[in-house]
Amino acid sequence: MPKHVTRKKFGTRMPKTHVIVVVIHAAAFLSFTSCERKSPATTGLSLSERRSNAASPSSTPDASMEMVKLPAGRFLMGDPNEIDAPPHEVAVSSFYIDKYLVTQEQYQKTMNANPSRWKGGKNPVEQIRWSDAVRFCNARSQSKGLTPCYDLTSWKCNFEADGYRLPTEAEWEYACRAGTTSAWFFGDDASKIGDYAWFDKNSGGHPRPVGEKRPNAWGLLDICGNVWEWCNDFYGVDYYRSSAQQDPRGPDGGKNRVLRGGAWRFSPESLRSGYRYNENPGYADVCFGYDIYGFRCVRKATDRP
Repeated sequence: MPKHVTRKKFGTRMPKTHVIVVVIHAAAFLSFTSCERKSPATTGLSLSERRSNAASPSSTPDASMEMVKLPAGRFLMGDPNEIDAPPHEVAVSSFYIDKYLVTQEQYQKTMNANPSRWKGGKNPVEQIRWSDAVRFCNARSQSKGLTPCYDLTSWKCNFEADGYRLPTEAEWEYACRAGTTSAWFFGDDASKIGDYAWFDKNSGGHPRPVGEKRPNAWGLLDICGNVWEWCNDFYGVDYYRSSAQQDPRGPDGGKNRVLRGGAWRFSPESLRSGYRYNENPGYADVCFGYDIYGFRCVRKATDRP
């Protein structure tokens, strides 16, 4: 059962519709019934929305999967309003990060599959488990002649490999904040969030094509909202109190993995830069992938172009 359902912070902030969906999935899992990916959902979408969700070779982002190189730096990680995120100073090394969320057409091209509920080539791929995301990272690495980062037996990450991987939680927050210390990367005024993110009040009840909102100061799009983004780290409620100051990589083990950034069916509070979420990674072939989970990749920075 997804652990975040019972955590303190979601009792009042999680939309009722999400609670119902999670309970239904959990009951199905506990009864050992089969779990299948949901069929494409177009009910309720206008004709123009359905057309905009169709893959378009001329629209952005394209299949090149553009990355942004972020400089090494220090920042204040966390959120003073969250019991599991006490602010603390962290330093991260330079790294590359995808400018956009991984899209369905990119995932389809690499994995020859599209598990998403809300079909659309330029939509973020969703219904993705953590294990699905790391398999994609390895496949993307191999397609570029790079060394895969993940051992798919132990699920451990080789941070010295030159291939693609999921961001650490610290890397993700560093990238999201882009030098800011405010609640959101655009400031402390929640009324501005519609310019930067898809969330429960403006999404229309489904994910949206990537890259349609304003970027943060480092040019990253959909870094909050649209879909939650998987991080490499295990989740630990008290981890920040013992976290390494240089390139922290999360606890050594745990039941759940971290997600960040909020999603299309969540409130602005959940889209804050320091807000933490977590979910079962789905190592086994069981349907833990909900239509609010997606990802983007990172790579270690090297001296090579």
